[in-house]
Amino acid sequence: MFKIKKETAVGIFVIMGLLAVVYMSVKLGNVQLFSDKYYEIKANFTDISGLKVNAPVQMFGVDIGFVSHIGLDQKKGVASVTMMLLKEVQLTDDAIAAIKTNGLIGDKYVKIAPGGVGDPVKPGDTLFNTLPAVDLEDLISKFAFGSV
Repeated sequence: MFKIKKETAVGIFVIMGLLAVVYMSVKLGNVQLFSDKYYEIKANFTDISGLKVNAPVQMFGVDIGFVSHIGLDQKKGVASVTMMLLKEVQLTDDAIAAIKTNGLIGDKYVKIAPGGVGDPVKPGDTLFNTLPAVDLEDLISKFAFGSV
């Protein structure tokens, strides 16, 4: 009968545990390793309050990508949002990107309304038609104080 030493059994157990941790980190962290399923586009917004990295990008209510990077362009005075979209989703340069909220006080996401008559968007291009996030506190204060 074949017998395994304790050290070998512990080593195998540790390696299996580390592999499980790496697998779960990649899956739960939504890390894209060696993936060419996505292409990158950018959009500039005047206000992206509440939008976070990895927020979904949707079209017609269907997830088509995610926000990969958020930056600040002080020269232009805008927030720059980089999005990764599925390659099978083709946009035109007259598409409209808007910051929306899930529910009344839910998480923010980017909603894209596709264009139709513009030129196709290539990876790395920028969408120019954007709508900023609606500030709910500002709307409530305007309504409460009669500025609406």
